Amino acid sequence: MPLADAKVRALKAREAQYKVSDSEGLYLLVSPSGGKLWRLAYRFHGKQKSLALGKYPETTLLEARHLRDEAKRLLAKGSDPSIAKKAEKRERRIAAGNTFGTVADEWFETNAERWVASYSSRLRSRLDGDLLPALASRPIAEITPLEVLDVIRKVEKRDALEMAKRIMQMASGIFRYGVATARCGRDPTVDLKGALRPSKAAKHRTALPVGEIAQFMRDLELYDGDIVTRLALKLIALTFVRTGELRFARWAEFEDLDGPEPLWRIPADRMKMRRPHLVPLAPQAVEVLHKLRRITGTTLYLFPAATKSSVMSENTLIFALYRLGYHSRATVHGFRSTASTALNEAQFNRDWVEMQLAHFDGSVRGVYNAAEWLPGRRQMMAWWADYIDGVRRQRLAAI
Repeated sequence: MPLADAKVRALKAREAQYKVSDSEGLYLLVSPSGGKLWRLAYRFHGKQKSLALGKYPETTLLEARHLRDEAKRLLAKGSDPSIAKKAEKRERRIAAGNTFGTVADEWFETNAERWVASYSSRLRSRLDGDLLPALASRPIAEITPLEVLDVIRKVEKRDALEMAKRIMQMASGIFRYGVATARCGRDPTVDLKGALRPSKAAKHRTALPVGEIAQFMRDLELYDGDIVTRLALKLIALTFVRTGELRFARWAEFEDLDGPEPLWRIPADRMKMRRPHLVPLAPQAVEVLHKLRRITGTTLYLFPAATKSSVMSENTLIFALYRLGYHSRATVHGFRSTASTALNEAQFNRDWVEMQLAHFDGSVRGVYNAAEWLPGRRQMMAWWADYIDGVRRQRLAAI
């Protein structure tokens, strides 16, 4: 006779283990300690076997019968329910080890070597603050586009629309890493194309128009502030490197200053994408360096200062622009845009321009060949220096 729940509750422990049958092979195994375990007796390929279905009362009589019926269906299809259960358990274990958090941490560690510390820190903060709280414990293969969108919507509610886009890109990178390492089948962020709120118009750092470079160079020649600051501004105009790359420049990074191919070799750890960057130096840049060497050549840095970082403060260059009368008209970083505009208008090879700006193109050649197009870039940098020098002289001659 099939069991009733009241009878199951009333079963007491005995000195020896015993079993009480329900129906269709389902029975309850009662241990001497009083534990009650559901089992299913069945035959597969002529061999008597049993399948564990759970412990009472965590698994109720009704649930045990449902599990029995599921096992019977597998048997009818020619599958051994014990093997199927082990496979399911193994998949759950694998899924638990392949959570979004696990894959995200692995993705971060894999890529961290090519990021500078400041950029790596920002990415880690976004990962820990926005993606992981909601998705860390979820098996990455089970995450749906809607789950990712819910995370992004929370960022958008902070009115951080550009940040929402970047976090979406980060999530996509993690999912693509998961696909590449066989932890998930696809990147669900692909389905969210067009779902994000449009970003507000970007506020670009003010760049000096190409047509005003002549006036600026004249003003810089007449600058009555510190000579090292003036030389720093001139060097950044000639090389259009990033501010941090200039401020932390070391004398040991400069090669062949008295030779035919002077070069500034900026190490990977100071570059945004952790790739070494080569800057061909025009004669005008070399002239600036020789003047500077007479002042700071005995020190480690080109621009030493009594600051926490031991180099010139970024504010020193900004305030110098203010003193020159360029408040709200130009920024130090803006020289990169000015140079890019002039060089593209002069129809230099766009790849030369992008390489000189140290823009990452994502290609294998872009990653591994820092010297790509160096002869052409040397010609281009010489042209840019002559252009700056030419318009400066024209302006001075017109006074």
